[in-house]
Amino acid sequence: MIYFDNAATTFPKPDIVYENMDIFYRTNGVNVGRGQYDLASKASNLVQNTRDLICQLFNCSFDQRVVFTSTATEAINIVLQGMNWQGNENVYITHFEHNGVLRCLNMLKKRYDLNIHYIDLDPRSLEYDLDKIQIQFQENKPNVVIANHASNVCGLITPVEEISRMAKDYNAEVVIDCCQTAGLLDIDLKLIEADYLIFSGHKTLYGPFGIAGFIIKENSKLKPLIYGGTGIDSGNLELPSTIPDKFEVGSQNIYAISGLNTSIKWILDNGVENIQEKERNLTKSLIAVLQKFDTKIYLSKNIDNHIGVISCNFKGIPADRIGDLLNQHNIAVRTGLHCAPDAHRLLGTYPAGTVRFSLGYFNNISDIIALEEVLESLLLY
Repeated sequence: MIYFDNAATTFPKPDIVYENMDIFYRTNGVNVGRGQYDLASKASNLVQNTRDLICQLFNCSFDQRVVFTSTATEAINIVLQGMNWQGNENVYITHFEHNGVLRCLNMLKKRYDLNIHYIDLDPRSLEYDLDKIQIQFQENKPNVVIANHASNVCGLITPVEEISRMAKDYNAEVVIDCCQTAGLLDIDLKLIEADYLIFSGHKTLYGPFGIAGFIIKENSKLKPLIYGGTGIDSGNLELPSTIPDKFEVGSQNIYAISGLNTSIKWILDNGVENIQEKERNLTKSLIAVLQKFDTKIYLSKNIDNHIGVISCNFKGIPADRIGDLLNQHNIAVRTGLHCAPDAHRLLGTYPAGTVRFSLGYFNNISDIIALEEVLESLLLY
């Protein structure tokens, strides 16, 4: 199978991830922080080492901590629901937010009468105008700014360094969703002024399902969403524990953490810049192939402002029909709204959606050539 659905989950993972997870689960699958014996200590050390690797990958500051969750949606809900909402706050989001953000915000909007604003973006050029965004912030002072680093619909990269700095001029809390870019783009938390950075293990970090998380400052006043074991200090039920413990209640998914540990080492060994360069070259080749057919491709003028997630529509053929036809030729793509309905409203593709091709490290030029041959057989003859 030729797999072009890496925005949903990267597949396959590096062989070493599968191998090390299997070894770990067979030899050291014990609970974390629950015993003084050697295996428990080894498991606890692995968790801490994984936190350290994440901090290395994102160049965290000394006061930033890593919190593990089971999914990025869980991380988003912990962060957004745990904020100290007073009511009537101005919340800015991009047009490309995932339903995990949109649905949580919709609930909070009803509860706290929030004012939701879209960060300015030209729907034709797909370009951000920082001067216009600054005017937006001046007219309606931001309290919270939420931005995904890159769209899972069209791959457009958000200028999060600049937007986060502008937001901090107004003392806004900043949430950055890096699920599509962690391990793919150079993310430096000394340059991005984020209070919270969300990541997902099974996407561009090439780890397993069941592990995600967020980075938070040590002095954050964020309230826990779930209460339970490790979430309290000693035996005092009224005294909350420290970060990350108060957010990591219950038994941790040590098996998935072991896979994430291995996958991040693999990324660091290969080099983020090398992974990005390989995907960028493949993306340009993919776009060149799609442009040979009667397609509408949703791109900005600068292809380098996109990661390897390309959405398009084929004239006269519904997106889901294209998906079915490609599947018959053993090519996997995603069709529909991609859990981001606001993006499709902006692009004018709601409700039918688009055909999405998303690349990963294990794609190669032969995949692109094979796609071209299949499309020629389907559309030109």
